Amino acid sequence: MKTAVVILNWNGRLFLEAFLPMIIKTCEGVADVVIADNQSTDDSIGFLQKVFPQIRVINTGGNLGYAGGYNMALKQIDAKYFVLLNSDIEVAENWIAPIISVMDSDNKVAACQPKILSFKERNKFEYAGAGGGFIDRYGYPFCRGRLFQSVENDHGQYNDTSEIFWASGACLFVRAEYFWEVGGLDEDFFAHMEEIDICWRFKHKGYKVMYCGSSTVYHLGGGSLDKSSPKKTYLNIRNNSTMLYKNLPSTQIYPIFISRFFLDLMAAVKFLIDGGVRHFVAVIRAHIGFYFSYKKNRVKRNQIEHQNVSMVYKGNIVIDYFFRRIKTFPELSQKKFTN
Repeated sequence: MKTAVVILNWNGRLFLEAFLPMIIKTCEGVADVVIADNQSTDDSIGFLQKVFPQIRVINTGGNLGYAGGYNMALKQIDAKYFVLLNSDIEVAENWIAPIISVMDSDNKVAACQPKILSFKERNKFEYAGAGGGFIDRYGYPFCRGRLFQSVENDHGQYNDTSEIFWASGACLFVRAEYFWEVGGLDEDFFAHMEEIDICWRFKHKGYKVMYCGSSTVYHLGGGSLDKSSPKKTYLNIRNNSTMLYKNLPSTQIYPIFISRFFLDLMAAVKFLIDGGVRHFVAVIRAHIGFYFSYKKNRVKRNQIEHQNVSMVYKGNIVIDYFFRRIKTFPELSQKKFTN
């Protein structure tokens, strides 16, 4: 089939038991379903062999993280479109066809995501992707339907199909040809922000990233690292710095990095004041980790043909949210989004 739904699994037997039956049902006659296993130590594989023997399982050979696990598995799959699907996703009926229709209609579309709602609060958007992702000029990611911890109820406000900056890695449709053209996911990220990085690289090639509100999935969230985990803080900040260095035009690197240093320092101090010593340390370690990887990242940067790209918010989402008290996407000045 031209579409392959690939679920990366690491000790996710309970998720597979809960969500795989509906995935298989909705993919019948539409897409192949493949499990990419990051060398799970629970009984995931035994469960699949017993209950779903028809499902292809690819063993990645180790816990390679999100980026490494998918790169390893996708090399072994022949399809026009890959769907990178988290194991903790519940899919709705007819979730695949609307997005494939969007991608078939325009060969410039490299990636697309559905509407992502919360599995626990089904009338709310989910943190990881919501109604489509954007970044501000300083590299802070946010979504339609979610600004920092403020999450909107879904009342059809994002039922459109529109261009975005990044599509969520929780349910990421990508055109296989373009995925490999830009080199796949950056395996040094391990986890977190690798989908934003590859979407940025798609845009440097002149491709589009889209959101399709007529497709819906429900994300449980917290399946790999909890939001309160210092490791998550470390990966987010280190990977964000790496992403910015790789993708920013040369004229923007120094002013953006100077600004981000002070903004991250403020975040670290706030962690410390709030008693989050381990998060404070994680911020410091993240910056050190980025600078220790400078030479490797410089090689990656030199492989990218940089250009100004669409859907970047030219404001500062931190200032807008915490000081101007803007809590929802429609309140942001639409004139500040580059087209």
